[in-house]
Amino acid sequence: MTVTSTANSRALPTTWHCLESLWQGDEAIVQQGLPHTQLAPAWQLLLLGDGSPTRHLQLLTGELTEVDVIDMSNIGMDLDSAPDLIQAVPGPRLRRQVWLRTPSGQRLAYATSWWEASHVDEYLQNRSLPIWASLTRLRTELYRDVQGIYYGNSATLEVAFGQKGPFWGRHYLFWHHGQPLTLIYEVFSPYLTKYLGSMHPL
Repeated sequence: MTVTSTANSRALPTTWHCLESLWQGDEAIVQQGLPHTQLAPAWQLLLLGDGSPTRHLQLLTGELTEVDVIDMSNIGMDLDSAPDLIQAVPGPRLRRQVWLRTPSGQRLAYATSWWEASHVDEYLQNRSLPIWASLTRLRTELYRDVQGIYYGNSATLEVAFGQKGPFWGRHYLFWHHGQPLTLIYEVFSPYLTKYLGSMHPL
């Protein structure tokens, strides 16, 4: 797995890319699943399942998943316009943003995560590696608790993905030893219809 890190802090963004929601569902919707007319079964496996998205993308594309780290910012106790569950992650906090892409540069997903700043080095010993790779190396036992799903727009992500919205996204908590480890917000590119088929079957 190849990783590219943006090292020049002056070039790092100071905000993260939240969808302008057209529709959203809570944990009950996540547990129940969506009607297949709203979101195709293959897309539901990606969005509502508890597996690693980095691993899923690699299996779907048959290519290495490359990670561009675009932001590592100490945000202190700021709630950062994140989902309310950010309050479950002890502060002061660190925010990390990444693109997940193919070796040719096609961006497949965007992710923001929030960590307790004092413990982030324990779990992300190499901060440029994908979270899945870092935690797998440590043999960390985790529970991915998907809490919300979104369908919405983002002009920034349209440009970054080279794809028209709206986009599907989600947020979830990682739990470790019964304690929340990190909050993660992910948005997936419609480019993945190449592998998963239409998001909205007739």
